[in-house]
Amino acid sequence: MADDAPDLAALPRRRLIERLVADGRLRDTDVRRAGGAVPREVFLGPAVYRASAPPGVTVWTPVRRAETTTEEWLRLAYEDTTWVTQLDGVLAEHAAGPVTGGTPTSSSTLPGLVLWMVEQSGVRRGHRVLVIGAGTGYSTACVCEIAGAANTTAIETDPDAAERARTALAEAGHSPTLITGEGLRGHAERAPYDVVIAFCSMRHVPYGLLRQVEPGGTLLVTLAGWGFGHGLALLKADASGGAEGRFLPGYTSFMAARPHDRPPHGPVELLPGEERPSRIDPSLLDDWTGRFVAQLAAPSAERLGLGDGQILLDVATGSQAWTRTDGAGGWTVVQRGPLRLWDAVEDAVGHWEGHGSPDLSAFRVSITPDAQRVLLAGPGGPSWNLPV
Repeated sequence: MADDAPDLAALPRRRLIERLVADGRLRDTDVRRAGGAVPREVFLGPAVYRASAPPGVTVWTPVRRAETTTEEWLRLAYEDTTWVTQLDGVLAEHAAGPVTGGTPTSSSTLPGLVLWMVEQSGVRRGHRVLVIGAGTGYSTACVCEIAGAANTTAIETDPDAAERARTALAEAGHSPTLITGEGLRGHAERAPYDVVIAFCSMRHVPYGLLRQVEPGGTLLVTLAGWGFGHGLALLKADASGGAEGRFLPGYTSFMAARPHDRPPHGPVELLPGEERPSRIDPSLLDDWTGRFVAQLAAPSAERLGLGDGQILLDVATGSQAWTRTDGAGGWTVVQRGPLRLWDAVEDAVGHWEGHGSPDLSAFRVSITPDAQRVLLAGPGGPSWNLPV
């Protein structure tokens, strides 16, 4: 299979890039060339997990390259889809069989998104680039094709995933600096960087990482939180240790950087508390931007519910807020604990609705040495602090 795969891969690889160009997702010629050169089939490694279709608990079945025809493996590789490669720290090739449930901990992100992010970040030949969350190594290879391997640094926190990426990068002919370590710390030895691209989400931009970016350089990071709101922010670093930027349009989400992931907890018991009518429709928290706004207002709360039955659990204080229909076309909220989580959410969502409920691309990010804030509608509009 390995001998004839490169020739057979040329056509599906070219067709993928043609689709992305036709859809308007790729315009830069260097990025298009990189996408047409990097063999994604190599970076899927020995195996991936295939998820069962809903409903019900997800069952993850390993699909092994050695047990799959060349044509089928290439079809999987050049679908514009994300393939999970690790569940709860176990790579797909090490799984004994199908896994029920489980949490993805590493994946090969859909190539259309990887290439679009590389384009949006402005990577150019000769740029010094830091890739956070190397994963399978595919995104790093795409950066190497443009900036050059000597200018590319990548970090992967998981040792098994990092070793897998090293093997794939070498097979594809690339030799960047690949560090096994915590990506949120960056890699000061190779700084400063012209471009930083994070293929994981974070609750805020660590200041130590920001200081590794050349003034005028760019950071492309997904800001997210425990309310499961995500926004892809394109930021430009300044000379004072801060950055400014905006959220890009679209719907981009990534696994949380492990130090920024929500703390584990046991089963949640909804307890009685103070009841009153809700001033907002709880299902607004299911809207992409609505949930992000709610998350800004209650940054230490994990969102557990959906629809009319939203549940917020503050991981620091144990405060709760949960909603239910009132039987008369409205909703009741129950709040308990020192934080009135739903009060804060109602105020934030009310500000958002008062400005016409714009999508996330109307919001901006301002980082100074003292605070990190998300702003709506300019300097006079509402703003919220990110948790730092």
